[in-house]
Amino acid sequence: MRLLVTGGCGFIGTNFVRLVIDRRPDITVVNLDKLTYAGNPLNLADVEKTHGGTRYFFEHADIADAGAVRRILAQHRIDAVVNFAAETHVDRSIDDPAPFVVTNVLGTQTLLTAAREAGVTRFVHVSTDEVYGTLGPEGRFTESTPLAPNSPYSASKAAGDLMARAWFETYGYPVVITRCSNNYGPYQFPEKLIPLMIGRAGRDETLPVYGDGMNVRDWIHVDDHCRGVLLALEKGRPGAVYNFGGAAERPNLEVVRAILRLVGKPESLIRHVTDRPGHDRRYAMDFSLAAQELGYAPEYDFERGLAETVAWYRNNAAWLESVASGAYREFMQRWYGERL
Repeated sequence: MRLLVTGGCGFIGTNFVRLVIDRRPDITVVNLDKLTYAGNPLNLADVEKTHGGTRYFFEHADIADAGAVRRILAQHRIDAVVNFAAETHVDRSIDDPAPFVVTNVLGTQTLLTAAREAGVTRFVHVSTDEVYGTLGPEGRFTESTPLAPNSPYSASKAAGDLMARAWFETYGYPVVITRCSNNYGPYQFPEKLIPLMIGRAGRDETLPVYGDGMNVRDWIHVDDHCRGVLLALEKGRPGAVYNFGGAAERPNLEVVRAILRLVGKPESLIRHVTDRPGHDRRYAMDFSLAAQELGYAPEYDFERGLAETVAWYRNNAAWLESVASGAYREFMQRWYGERL
């Protein structure tokens, strides 16, 4: 199989490329990435060194560029697509929704159109639990939960999901949609909660926590998510939606306190800051359909996963500092500078 992975230099895409290269020797990976601030080609430097030109190829391109996408699909004779490429950060979408619409909606439509025209026989569109909106204290999202996005980011992802659904319903195109809960693990850009807190705690900087810190998220280790996406690629039913979760609901404040314990820093570093607009209160995923149809089950419990993640960032401090440069510092100043 010749597989196009979009956004393969980002956090989840990087880990997915590594999984496929490691576990599927019959698959050749073509990585299409625009290399925005959160995409780092150094994440896959060892893969490039070992497999570049044989099982791994990199293409610097934008999924919203129809000409580039068509060229890449034809040149590499692509059989299947897994679309991770996305603008993903809620705070940034509040500041400027436009890039989210361009990549997450127009980019998805461009990919779907080009892949169908090229005769690509499998397309996995990777989405998020945030398209479902927010939950009260009980219940979990299922694949039939109505879409009710509450941020420009989640609205753009929901629109992309609906494009993918339309390609199946209108054209009979074999699209599978996956939705996951909050990912954590190696190579995550430090604007996201867990690497943000690990990095700041390591520098004895204050840790900004929105509101009362009791917003609940279901945490999934990135390796578990990537295994789920690979199952969806290989076994998913065309037209189906599959939820992936980690069975690890935690309030944000509890996650931050756990990080502080692991790095041996005091809770006095925590600073509660003004909550962000439209901050969903709780997410929780029912992934029973993926378990039944794909054989999916998370392998990481949260305590083990978080401890290994903290250890990875502490052992890769140079990587964390290298990416925590211009884009990261601009983000911190814009969103937290006046609050801390």
